[in-house]
Amino acid sequence: MRKILGASVMLTIIAFAACANRSTRTGQDTKEPELTIENNNKTNETKKMGTILLTKADFLKKVANYEANPNEWKYLGDKPCIIDFYADWCGPCKAVAPILEELAKEYDGQIYIYKVDTEQEQELAAAFGIRSIPSLLFCPMDEQPQMAMGALPKEAFKQAIDEVLLKKAK
Repeated sequence: MRKILGASVMLTIIAFAACANRSTRTGQDTKEPELTIENNNKTNETKKMGTILLTKADFLKKVANYEANPNEWKYLGDKPCIIDFYADWCGPCKAVAPILEELAKEYDGQIYIYKVDTEQEQELAAAFGIRSIPSLLFCPMDEQPQMAMGALPKEAFKQAIDEVLLKKAK
C-alpha cells in the first residue's frame, strides 16, 4: 500500500510539473525561418522551434487533405512529423507535452512535432478514430503513418523518430 501511495504522489508531482512547463506554438507556417534573438552583448542566438498547434484547416494544408483524398494517405509535409492528439485536462498528455517540446528542439530542422487539441478539433480527432489520448501519429515520408497510444517515455520517442521517421540504422 505504501508503494502504491508513493507512486501516486510521484505521478501527481510529475503531472503538475509537466503542466507548468507545457507550451505550444500556434499558427506556425511550416516554412517559417528560425527566430533570432539579440541579447545585451549584441550577439545573436538562434532559438529552435517547438511544437506546433494544428487546426483542421492547418492539418488539411500541412499534413494530409483527407477530405480531397479520403481513400488514400498522401502526406503533404516536407519533413516527417509526429502528431500528438491531446486534451488539456489529460494527465498523461501533460506528462508527454514537455518531452515533445524537448524533442521538437532536439530534432529541429529534421521533423515537425504537431499538436491537435481533441477538444477544439473534434471533427479531426473523429476522422482519425481517436478514442484515447494521448494518441500519436508518426508520419514518415512516402509511407503510411503509424499510430501509437499512451504516454511514451522519451527514449521510446527517440527510437521511433530515428527508426520510423528518419530511417537511421540501429
